[in-house]
This record gives sequence, structure tokens and C-alpha cells, in this order.
Amino acid sequence: MKTVLKNSLLAIMLLVATAGSAHAGYCGGASYSVVPVSCSAPAGDYCQAQTCCKTCYKTVQEIVWEQETYTCCKTVYDTICEAVPVNCCKTVYDTCYRDECYTVCRPVYKTCYRDECYKTCRPVYQTCYRDECYTINRPVYETHYRDCCYTVCKPHYQTCYKECCYTVCRPVYQTCYRDECYTTCRPVYQTHYRDCCYTTCRPVCEVKTIEVCTGDWKCVQETIPGPVMCRCVQDPGTWEWDPCTCCCCYKPGCCRVEQVQCPPTICCRQIWCPRIEQRQICCTRYVQECHTCKVPYTVCTMVQECHTRKVPYTVCHMEQQVCRKVVPYTTCTMVQECVTKKVPYTTCRIVQQCCTRRVPYTTCRMVEECHTRKVPYTTCSMVQECHTRKVPYCVPRTVQYTTFRYVTKCCPRQVQCCMTRCVPRCVCKVVPVQVCCPVCVDPQPVSCAAPKTASCSVPTPVPATAPEAAPEPAAAAARLHGTVR
Repeated sequence: MKTVLKNSLLAIMLLVATAGSAHAGYCGGASYSVVPVSCSAPAGDYCQAQTCCKTCYKTVQEIVWEQETYTCCKTVYDTICEAVPVNCCKTVYDTCYRDECYTVCRPVYKTCYRDECYKTCRPVYQTCYRDECYTINRPVYETHYRDCCYTVCKPHYQTCYKECCYTVCRPVYQTCYRDECYTTCRPVYQTHYRDCCYTTCRPVCEVKTIEVCTGDWKCVQETIPGPVMCRCVQDPGTWEWDPCTCCCCYKPGCCRVEQVQCPPTICCRQIWCPRIEQRQICCTRYVQECHTCKVPYTVCTMVQECHTRKVPYTVCHMEQQVCRKVVPYTTCTMVQECVTKKVPYTTCRIVQQCCTRRVPYTTCRMVEECHTRKVPYTTCSMVQECHTRKVPYCVPRTVQYTTFRYVTKCCPRQVQCCMTRCVPRCVCKVVPVQVCCPVCVDPQPVSCAAPKTASCSVPTPVPATAPEAAPEPAAAAARLHGTVR
């Protein structure tokens, strides 16, 4: 019995493996699970089962998937950059000046005098002379003449004469001499020297440290946050399976409004950073110094001398005399005449000339003398003075300017596109089916028309995937084996 069952199981498995798409091994069913129990009843005898098998034809419906092209509209988003004007403000600093008063101390110098006794050695000088030769450049001027022609209206005088008688008293002079004594003063010159004091100012340089208020301009960057703007954003869509069309359809995402902050604006401004620096300046003050020099002076003494001279004197007496004279008179006529005159001009040339002069030199002997002199000394007092200077400072002001900010936005548009989908179609075909009718032990044998009953009819095909359409042979064998048991 076990051997018969094993042989039946192997035959059924071989029939299932070679049946193909017609599923002929399952009594005309789509799978083994739909075979009625009457068809899977155990047979009485394997030999009788072989004699009862026969081939019949059956109409089978098969689902065929065909590709279909259709046109649909889909939404495409284009990115557009739009320039949006943005009003911004920046701070501009103007330099102004204010008056600032400060006080300085000005030194005031005052010269005072004190009496001071001192001894001097008075020199007694004796003047001598020596001959010294020296060369001088003496300018020599020479006068030259050049001819210059010009026209003049020259009066032409014509002298005429007439005779005239007159009486004159003619003086008759006689020169006589007398002796006269006179006194003359002859100057006698004598050179002397005196001490002369003079004051000079000697500059003295000193280095002082002063505090100077100064500063620097520093550039500071400020970040101004951009404005907050609203934009429409669409979420990404999803592809969903549509059981009606048996394809995936695109479902666009929802649109929402979100706030976006624009990029910040960086502005630069100048800031004055004051600081106090210590600087060294060079000041010059003058120190008075007293010097003594020898100043020569000349003393003139007049010496009287007596002289005798002959003094002429004239004695005059008058004598009358009758004279005749011719008196001229002149007539004048103007006559033009070309005249040439000599125009002088002077040239100068330098001529070296050797001269000799008497150079005095002095011999000195010292004689002590006691003197009193006024010694000057200087007192210094500081006087405060108020001065005014211009101090710069910065005044901020706000300047408005317009910049453009580029905003990116998406613009939807509908685009027609062609898509392909698979459409199921039911095809009927006739396939041979081998039906085995076993000999039933029951007095009422089972007829072979079991496949034509409702339980053996082919059910309405349902679209299914390849693994669900045909079960594996091992699973079918297991079910058959369980049914046989």
C-alpha cells in the first residue's frame, strides 16, 4: 500500500512540474488548493486507475498584461531669482571742531643790576706803526662815445651893430701889503682804549617731556541682520500606488508659508580712539653771558701856533672916461638842422693795484686800578597765558541707501508627459486536460464529470504575482500526502 502511495505521489509531482500555465495536473483548477476532495480521493487500484484516465479539452481564461501609453500633466517648478529693493541705513561720521582752552606758562625774564667791585689791570698802550703791502682791485671807468643823429630847429641869429657913446668911471686899483699876525690851532691826535662790556645770549637746548592728546581712527565692522520675509514653500511629493490604474501616481506635497531671514549687511564705520602720548620736545632757552672788549678811542688836543703873513689890500680911485661902443642887436630865424651828437657811455674794468699802508700796533703794559661796575643778572618769573586750539571730534549721521536682495522662489507650471502602464486583459484558450477516474469501492461510483461541477470549475482569475499563481511542487505534494492520509 505504501508503495502504491509513493508511486501515485511521484506521478502527481511529475504532472505538476510539466503542466505549465494550464495547470492541467490540478484537475483543471488554478492551483492544487482548489481541487475538490472527490478528485483527490484515493484510488482502489493503480492498474484500474491507469485504465480510467482520458484526455479532454477545457477552456481556460488567462490574464495577459499589455502596455498602454497615456498622457498626463505633472507640475514642474521653475526657480526664479527676483531682485527685491531693501532700504538700509549706514552711519557716516563728520569731523567737526570745537574750541578748547588751555593754559601755558610763559617765562618772563627781568634784568637787574648789582654793584660789584673789581680790580683791573689798566693797560697803557703805545702805538707803533709798520708798513704793510696789500693789493686792491680798483675799478677803472672809461668813457666812450657813440654818434647819435637827431634833427633840431636851430635858431639862426644875425647880429647887427650900432654905435653908441657913453661916459664911464674907470676905477684905478693899487695893491698894497701889510704884516698881520695870526694864531692857528694844530690838532694832535692820541689813541686811548677803554673797557666796554657787552652781553650776548647763548642758546641752550633742553629736552622736555610733554603729554600730547592724540588718537587713531579704527575701522569697526557692524553686522545688521537682514529683514524677515515670508515665502511659499511646497513640500516634496510622494508616489502612491493606484489599484485602479495599476500604476504609481505622483501626489504633490502641501504648500506652506514660512519666514526666512535675509542675509545680514556688514557696515564699516570709523571710530576715534583717543590716547595720551608722552613726547619729547627740544626747547631752546637763551643764557646771557657778559663779555669785555677793548674799544679804541682817539683824543684830540689843539696846540696853538703863532704865524705872520702879508695881507694885500687894494686902494681904488675913480677916473671918468668917454667911450664909444658898438651895441649889437640880434635877429633870429629858425633853421632845421641835422645834428650828430656824441652820446657817452661808460665801461668799467678792474685793475689790481698794490698799495702800502701803515698798520698801527700797540704795546701794552698793565697798571692795576680799582673799579665798581654794575653786574646784570636775570630773574625769571612764569606768567600763565590762556590759549585756544581747535580739537576735532566726530558727529555721526545716518545715511539711507538702497540695495537689492535676490529672492529665489519657485513658480509651478503644468507639463504634459507620456507615461506607460500595464493593463490586464483576459484571454480564453483551450488546453488539453487528462482526467483520471478511479474505480470507486462505493456501490455508487463517482462519475468522471466531477471536473465539470461547480467545485471543479476554474475560478475567476485574480491578478496575482508569479509566486502566488503557482505554488511550489513541494507544498502541493505535502497537501496531497495529507489528503491521502
